[in-house]
Amino acid sequence: MKDKNLPNDYNSLSLEELTKEANKMIKDLESQKNLENSLENYQNLLKLNNIIEKKFQKDVKNINDKTKENISKITLKKDAKKIK
Repeated sequence: MKDKNLPNDYNSLSLEELTKEANKMIKDLESQKNLENSLENYQNLLKLNNIIEKKFQKDVKNINDKTKENISKITLKKDAKKIK
């Protein structure tokens, strides 16, 4: 599913804000009696979920990269102390 049909401001929201929005959509879906009317809302929820997953994966990658960088710095400092 493409994320393009959802409002553009979803891309600027944090994971926490996106999760709150998804929870709101779920509550709305659960309260609806007519399932035929909720099909579009359900599809939007799936699209939002995809956006959340992509943002989460991007954040995890950034955390991993920063951690590797910090480990490298620490290792270089230890190696520099051993040489002295």
